[in-house]
Amino acid sequence: MEQRAAGQSPTQASCIEESSTLPTELSGRLGIEDLCSKREELNSQIKQEEEEKERLQHDIRVLSEKLSRVNESLAQRLAARATFDRTIAETEAAYTKILESSQSLLSVLKQEAGNLSKATEPRRKAQ
Repeated sequence: MEQRAAGQSPTQASCIEESSTLPTELSGRLGIEDLCSKREELNSQIKQEEEEKERLQHDIRVLSEKLSRVNESLAQRLAARATFDRTIAETEAAYTKILESSQSLLSVLKQEAGNLSKATEPRRKAQ
């Protein structure tokens, strides 16, 4: 039976076993050591990429949470701005109505003052 170290694949175990049991000249001729060496190099690269993948996935989770918080805050601020816009528009409309009403009232007042002046003028002349 083969005995493997924890975390070793059958190929890893066979590379270790074969390289230790074959005479150096034979294993060199067959290129097994070279293949095992290349496999280990590839395995190291795979581990590095898996670690990078883990880091990136963590970063994505962190950034996704941050994006979610920013979106919530943005939605609240947009709603508040819409409320301000609506209040400003209503206030401006009310202010415009007040101005129009005061202009109308002033015009009526001037007209009535003129009428009163005309009505009192003939009496003054008659006196």
